[in-house]
Formats: sequence, structure tokens, C-alpha cells
Amino acid sequence: MRRYLYRCPVCLTTSPVAYGLDEVADEATTHRQAIHGGHFPDGESAGEIDRLGRWYAALGPLAALHARIADNLADLKTPKGVGHPLWASAAAALTIAAAAALVLAVLSAAL
Repeated sequence: MRRYLYRCPVCLTTSPVAYGLDEVADEATTHRQAIHGGHFPDGESAGEIDRLGRWYAALGPLAALHARIADNLADLKTPKGVGHPLWASAAAALTIAAAAALVLAVLSAAL
């Protein structure tokens, strides 16, 4: 499930979490019309966030990859509780480590 936020740096306000691009666009438009008379504030931002509320654009590549995998795994609902955020984070780290080990093994075998 994708999560989005709208941030106005002039008012120093952040919208509630939206779950679709249409919702965050409506929130931004409503805010601009009500507070700024339809003008776009300098530095406003809207973007996707992870489960912890961090902007994906502000994360490094490895942290963003981990957050994306962990969020997708945490959204899975299973009877055994595999979709729990702690298990999802551990599984994401294990997936990234396994992919790195596989790449290292293929490269060492090729050389």
C-alpha cells in the first residue's frame, strides 16, 4: 500500500497520510485554494513515504530499497503473522543480503 504526504513549507503543515495520488493532489489543491489563494508556495512538496513516515526521496538507495521491500512485505496479511513490520524488516534485510551474496558469487565464478 502506497502512502503519500503533502508538505507546505510556508505554513509549516503536513497533510495526513493519503493512500493515493488523487487524495494527495486534492489535499494540496484544497490547501492552496484555502490558504494561499490558489498560488503555489515556494518549496512545497508531495511525495511517497515509507511505513515510518520517511520520504523515499530523502533516503539513500540502499535504505530506500530496504524500506520499499519491508513495506511491501508488511502489507501482506497472513495467519502466521509474517506481515508484521519487524518480520518484514528482517526479511527485507535477508533478501538484500542474499541478492548481494548471489551477485558476489556470480562475479567470483566469472573471474
